[in-house]
Amino acid sequence: LLAAVCAVALLGGLAVGVWFLGESLSCVPPYHFALVADSLLLTDREPISGGIFNQSGSVFYRISPENSLLEIQLGKLPAWLPVCYERWNSSLGTLVCRQLGYLRLTKHKGVNLTDIGPNYTDGFVQITPEHNSNLENIWQLRGSCVTGKVIALQCFECGTRAKLPRIIGGVEATLGRWPWQVSLYYSNRHTCGGSIINSQWVVTAAHCVHNYRLPQVSSWVVYAGIVTRGSAKVAEHTGYAVEKIIYNKDYNHRSHDGDIALMKLRTPLNFSDTIRPVCLPQYDYDPPGGTQCWISGWGYTQPEGAHSPDTLKEAPVPIISTKRCNSSCMYNGEITSRMLCAGYTEGKVDACQGDSGGPLVCQDENVWRLVGVVSWGSGCAEPNHPGVYTKVAEFLGWIYDMIEVNCLSCAHECRRHFRCERTEMTEAVCSACRATEEGPGSPKGSDGCF
Repeated sequence: LLAAVCAVALLGGLAVGVWFLGESLSCVPPYHFALVADSLLLTDREPISGGIFNQSGSVFYRISPENSLLEIQLGKLPAWLPVCYERWNSSLGTLVCRQLGYLRLTKHKGVNLTDIGPNYTDGFVQITPEHNSNLENIWQLRGSCVTGKVIALQCFECGTRAKLPRIIGGVEATLGRWPWQVSLYYSNRHTCGGSIINSQWVVTAAHCVHNYRLPQVSSWVVYAGIVTRGSAKVAEHTGYAVEKIIYNKDYNHRSHDGDIALMKLRTPLNFSDTIRPVCLPQYDYDPPGGTQCWISGWGYTQPEGAHSPDTLKEAPVPIISTKRCNSSCMYNGEITSRMLCAGYTEGKVDACQGDSGGPLVCQDENVWRLVGVVSWGSGCAEPNHPGVYTKVAEFLGWIYDMIEVNCLSCAHECRRHFRCERTEMTEAVCSACRATEEGPGSPKGSDGCF
């Protein structure tokens, strides 16, 4: 009996030891680091070439980088098949672009099969008569296309940057490296960061603007195309006035869930090498743990807030799985399905106060996508408490709806007052409205609309 008791005790002790070892391996001792980013080795890998693809159930689709043809892979079939032109329309093109993380369709046309060469010999895909908005269920295999044409399309260009020299060592960003990064000023003071998604819309965090809505909207100014935010330097650039602020109605300031907002600029941005939009993620995009992404901002570089940099900082951060981030040694269940974590378990690198609302971007194929919005965290760069970000993929429908509703409202107002009879309609706004007279979604329309 004594031997049995000893054996049970030994097994129990062994089990506790294994559990304790597992816990100790998953948690990092609370070492203390002074700097939020200290002596990092930064590398800029070459973008991966290839098609842009996404998955909807058992259907994969992409836009060929060689000829802009829409290609689809059905089920487990190995071949990428072109899409027949018959029954195609611009609404479907917009749907495909959005599923791939692009705000809108810019061009689409039918291409003669005789012009694409002999590369496509495995068949074609055609839209079914029972056309609906589910991209998984609208395709059928075909041996040929009745019209003799297939679809080529282009989506709104985003997520690219001018070619810059590589940076090795240091944490200061160069002009044009993150061309979608903006500084949001409230009452002449840098308050938060944000990301350009088209010429008139910026994504930021709800907690940045929750207490600064109407009538204070006129106190906000967006600065784009800068890396130095000092008052003397910023004065050299023209700030963009904010026309409207929309924050997610489901935002919970206690749990930080739904921490995302949109700013509409009064006048469109002029895109250049230093001002460009970032792509949105694909639907249901969930980067696996370990994926290297990047953060940037003008936030504090020391946890106690002793120093706020004048020059934009950047740092690579790996994605941390939600399961791990929700463990007892990290956030103990506080991470919702609409959040994601990125950073290092030992601390060192993190976003901090002043970075809020700024971008967490990951390179997907050959473009950069806005995967997260800087939201919250326990301190700055503390061990076992990585940065927490709003998961943008969970809010794509909301983003598209908000922009489209406001765009339709603008177009309707313009049609009623096409001659700019109302004094509050500036010439710039009226010009943008004239450009949308062919209707939202027109390739000739303003970037502020679909």
